[in-house]
Parts: sequence; structure tokens; C-alpha cells
Amino acid sequence: MNSINKQTVLFLCTGNSARSQMAEALLRHKASDKFDVFSAGTQPDRVDRRTVDALSSFGVDAKSLRSKSVDVFEGQSFDFVITLCDKAMSECRSYPGAAKQLAWDFPDPKYRGGSNPFSVTLNELNNRLSMFLLVEEKLLESDENKEADNHDALSDQLTDFEPISFYKSLTDDIRLKTLMLTHYHGEICVCELMEALDEQSQPKVSRNLAVLKKANVITDRKHGQWVFYRINPALPLWAKSVIAQTTENNIPLINNPLQRLADMHNRPDKSSFC
Repeated sequence: MNSINKQTVLFLCTGNSARSQMAEALLRHKASDKFDVFSAGTQPDRVDRRTVDALSSFGVDAKSLRSKSVDVFEGQSFDFVITLCDKAMSECRSYPGAAKQLAWDFPDPKYRGGSNPFSVTLNELNNRLSMFLLVEEKLLESDENKEADNHDALSDQLTDFEPISFYKSLTDDIRLKTLMLTHYHGEICVCELMEALDEQSQPKVSRNLAVLKKANVITDRKHGQWVFYRINPALPLWAKSVIAQTTENNIPLINNPLQRLADMHNRPDKSSFC
């Protein structure tokens, strides 16, 4: 399915009518020389005309986009599977055949308030994909260098959300980097954080996670012996935007943690819903 020397990416959301179509078209536009890009939906619907209009206004070709079910790709492997909404993440928490899986959460522009919601979502996706390319190209360069070395010798729903607690939760190095790593990867557990942050004290990491959870910034779920953490999907959009902008504009701050996480062996397995 993939071209020689290209990595494959599958974007998933519910309807495959807006967000995943935008992501597919944008990544193909930005890096078709490096990635073969696809998209699908868990409950596919027709491509929304406003999606095509937003992409066209952005200067991206959208003529070939078509909605399709995730079942179309059954049995196929991808270098990256990226879910774009909380529902798709829950339904496909661990996609079979995905070398890496990321969980991004963007509001559905069809139900989003404000002016030009499709254009706003498109710009947010464009920023996230720029971050994705920056991170993955750096990790790929690092992997290539290692191979060479071996050869020679990475909606506002909370009614009780408190902005002061939110901003206080960003004032610690562990907590800030935890949110940045979680923003990028979608879900992460304590052992992964310890490896990424090169932190030997599990109680120290857990205490900081407890602060983030008390402030309603993250939520957790238990699977077997593992507890996985993610950005609270009910976090107000402005707070999600703060985390996103902080991460996307400060990638050097987590380059080393991302590399350590990419190099980690025996990472916890997530339950499969696909």
C-alpha cells in the first residue's frame, strides 16, 4: 500500500466528513514526499461541503476526498494511526497493525460555535500537523543516526473548572512536560512518563499527576495493571488551546523526552476496541 521509503498515516474520526478529511488533505499537501496518507470513519458520512470549501480557501486540493469506513483498511498496517475525536479514540483505542498510535481531540466543526468554525478547525489541525512533522522528522533523523552508528561499530463542559488551579498546574517542570507529552501522544502512563522525563521517583511523578487530576486537567482510566492518563476531553476549549499552543511552540522542551519514549522497550499495551 505504501510507496518506497514513505511512512503511512491513517486519520480516524467518527464521520470521516470533516476533521479526518482535513487532516488527510493537509498532511498530503505538506509532506506527500514523506507520507502516504489515508482517512476513515467509524460511522462514515458524506464529506461536508464546508470541509471542501475550507480546504480550497486554504489552497489545498480537496477534489479527490471521499468518505469511507475504517473497515476498508482491515488487516492493513500503518506507521501512524491518529484519532481526531474522543469517540474514535474510545472505539479504536489500540488499532491493530499501528506501529504508533496518537490520540488528538478536536471539536467537530459542524457543531462548533463562533464564526468560520471549519476554517478555525483547519488552522488548528495545520498547527498540530506542523508539530507532528517537526517531532517525527527529528525522531527519524535520530533513528537514522543510531543505525549509522550501529553499522559503523517520537467544548467547554466543566462547570466547576477553575482557571487559577489550571494555571497553577502549569508551574512545575514535571507537570508542564507531562501535559505536553500527553497532548502529543494522547494517552500515557506513569512508567512511560518516568522513562520520558528520566525521573527515578514514581511517587514524585504520581504526586504531580494527582495535582493535574485534582485540577480537572487530566483524567485517567485503568487497564489491567496500568493506569493511563490523558487531557480531560471536557476541558474548556481555551484551556486546551493553551496546552496546544504551549506544546506546538516549545517542541525543543520535550525533544529529549520524546526521544526517550520512542526508544522505550516493553511499553504498556492498550486495550483494543477495533
